[in-house]
Amino acid sequence: MKTVQSKAEIYLMALESLSKAEKKAVIARLLEDESLREDILDIVLMQQRQGESSRPFREYLAVREKRGS
Repeated sequence: MKTVQSKAEIYLMALESLSKAEKKAVIARLLEDESLREDILDIVLMQQRQGESSRPFREYLAVREKRGS
């Protein structure tokens, strides 16, 4: 297991050991930080859209340029 994954596992275990009220307080504190909140929302969005089809970025740009957007 990589160091990053190992640390993530430790933090997750610590979070899971908290009471519901404590978890809520920790999450609320994380969301207070604008940068962390944006990162969390980005990760959630990526997780939600993981099964969607994708296309190469250059193809997207070509279509966008063609539309004049």
